[in-house]
Amino acid sequence: MNDTPTSPQPSWPFREAERIAERLKQKGKSEALFETGYGPSGLPHIGTFGEVARTSWVRKAFTDLTGLPSRLLAFSDDMDGLRKVPENVPNKEMLRAHLGKPLTRIPDPFGKFDSFGAHNNNMLQEFLRAFGFEFEFASASDYYASGRFDDALLHVLRHHQQIVDIILPTLGKERQATYSPILPIHPRTGVVMQVPIDQVDAAHGTVFWTDPESGIKFETSVLGGNAKLQWKADWAMRWYALDVDYEMSGKDLIDSVKLSSAICRALGKEPPLNLTYELFLDEKGQKISKSKGNGLSIEQWLTYAPKESLAQFMYHAPQRAKKLFFDVIPRSTDDYIAAVQALPESQDKHNNPAWHIHGGVLPNHAGAPFSFTMLLNLASVSNADSAEMLWGFIRAYMPEVNAESYPFLAELVHYAVAYNRDFVAPQRRYRAPSAAERAALEDLKTRLAAGRQAEYPGESEAERLQNLVYAVGKEQEFKPLKAWFDCLYQVLLGTQEGPRFGGFIALYSVERTIRLIETALAREAEAA
Repeated sequence: MNDTPTSPQPSWPFREAERIAERLKQKGKSEALFETGYGPSGLPHIGTFGEVARTSWVRKAFTDLTGLPSRLLAFSDDMDGLRKVPENVPNKEMLRAHLGKPLTRIPDPFGKFDSFGAHNNNMLQEFLRAFGFEFEFASASDYYASGRFDDALLHVLRHHQQIVDIILPTLGKERQATYSPILPIHPRTGVVMQVPIDQVDAAHGTVFWTDPESGIKFETSVLGGNAKLQWKADWAMRWYALDVDYEMSGKDLIDSVKLSSAICRALGKEPPLNLTYELFLDEKGQKISKSKGNGLSIEQWLTYAPKESLAQFMYHAPQRAKKLFFDVIPRSTDDYIAAVQALPESQDKHNNPAWHIHGGVLPNHAGAPFSFTMLLNLASVSNADSAEMLWGFIRAYMPEVNAESYPFLAELVHYAVAYNRDFVAPQRRYRAPSAAERAALEDLKTRLAAGRQAEYPGESEAERLQNLVYAVGKEQEFKPLKAWFDCLYQVLLGTQEGPRFGGFIALYSVERTIRLIETALAREAEAA
């Protein structure tokens, strides 16, 4: 029998980093290029955060693993034609007059920037900076117009038929008849044209095509921003031109990754390594859709919990589908707090989400002495409508704790009031105790009043109270013991789940907990 302890498996960011390190070794490269891509016609969303956060964690792991430099390129596909007018913008009529044109060649409906694309690009960058992401921004319009893609575009023309042959089998008959990877910009209207290409002149870098409305034939250079590529070919061309090493994408893009990878190989380079992450589901297990509005926005999450809790949610098992709705917020917040508490003593820090969330260095007072669930239950039973009410309980239990010394706790207190107001209080439902539960609650009340909790050296008040609660449940013969805690949560707190009850009593106070039990028993007696 082999008693040699097995080494823990590397965390998923380090597994990805190992793949990238091997790729660079095989290619003879000394710097890695990570990329994330965006369609700038809409606002940044919770998926944007998830993709950049996860890519950043892999990048940090790569740095720690290899010591090699790397870059993260946030690439905006702002050369795309505007397909429809967004609902959440002013000057819709003005935008309708520019449908089909590249976003960076359409006036800004908000009147703040040189173009609609520039407006949305600025929002994207501000969004990423707000979360502290380190990145370089890149604009497709700038890369096309400046000539940075010119050599790659000429290479695409030389392989035009190969690219067509890769894509055509995936299209319907009608689309097959008109498909070309090249989208010329109409020289008169400025619209991105999706038309058949009559002829390709790779030597001169031009394509010939016919305007379907006027019948006029045009010869258009593909260089200098006069044309762009269909997006699968565009993605592949970008990988080829920039020599991208790593890019994540959602499950909905699996087929696109395969096709773009095939095009990249046809151009003569290996595509970047890819991690396919699963998409989010709503509470009913249905795929989240912007049009249905059945998702949870990043603004909504950050109304009720700190950004670290969202990062915690994104960290775990990116290749597993996750339900994204309001009920996951408290658990994610408490998981983050637990990770912070465990990190200093962890033997394998790279397997701790907090290490990745904070780039390997915990900020001062990153955690909290109480769980978010504890604060929520405290807010619930006390009907707290302000942060100051919760601070009153906290200061009574731990006088040394304040908002200045525990800034993260101060955030949690604020969020607990908001979450309780909107989700916990409206859903609070008390149930009547059974005869056995009533006897146990009477027993707990009597022991609390008598101060009958055993004391052991080094134990905190919360631990002593937790032992007392356990003792009541065992002596009252609750099987399983979980049924006793279900009673406490459902009868006393009106919730289905709750915190460690000993810690709750310590924070809420023994006296108030006794009154809580008396109120519950009296209420049920009146109802009977």
